[in-house]
Amino acid sequence: MPEKNIQSIGVEIEHLSKRFGEQVVLDDVSFSVKPGEIFVLMGPSGAGKSVLLRHLVNLEKPDAGRVLIGGKDADDDATHSAIRTALVFQAGALFNSMSVFDNLAFYPREHRLYDKATLRDKVEHVLKILHIEDAARKLPAQLSGGMRKRVAIARSLVMEPQLLLYDEPTSELDPITAANISEIIGTLKEEFAVTSIIVSHDRDLALGIADRVGLLMAGKLLTVATPDELRASTEPAITEFMRPKIDVHNPRFRRLA
Repeated sequence: MPEKNIQSIGVEIEHLSKRFGEQVVLDDVSFSVKPGEIFVLMGPSGAGKSVLLRHLVNLEKPDAGRVLIGGKDADDDATHSAIRTALVFQAGALFNSMSVFDNLAFYPREHRLYDKATLRDKVEHVLKILHIEDAARKLPAQLSGGMRKRVAIARSLVMEPQLLLYDEPTSELDPITAANISEIIGTLKEEFAVTSIIVSHDRDLALGIADRVGLLMAGKLLTVATPDELRASTEPAITEFMRPKIDVHNPRFRRLA
């Protein structure tokens, strides 16, 4: 079971700018994420979403501005030692030679975070929450794409993070499986004290589970709003952004052809 004394934390992005050579990737971006909130950062490919996410885990250094996690500078390694942060990678990043159970247990086992019995209980609890108990002894190669996404989420939850980051959690999934993953993410805050930041281009995910949504275009933050505010907006740039589009090259739609 989750530890009762773990609390979610807030995030502050303050005038964040980043460029690679002559290309401006993030241009004076500022917004905040409240403790316990599900915040979805939306935008097309190349908008700067994943680069911003990398700043949150100290994989990129800002050219200007700063990122604060729980009031502490994300550029400081001590922040990540003090605050539990987990990242669910787009590709899952599972160990193919390990069972699902051992994938979930690997990090806490290597870092001796729990005794053997406690670790087993935590892994089994997370497997149950995500309805993947029957996959515990299987290898990742034996799982569907949707199941592998669930395992990747489960592995992060074993750490009982205060901040959980998702990089395109519904990418490469068919619409029904994507909706299932979105629903799972949305229900997790009922079980865990966690703040969730999701980078995605999935409009249905953002409108379905987000407390608030940030729209990023060409490195600039267009707006931060609730799903209802986005639906009601008459701003041309926002209505154009929110209009459903079908990308015939997206595997999610090719499977339906």
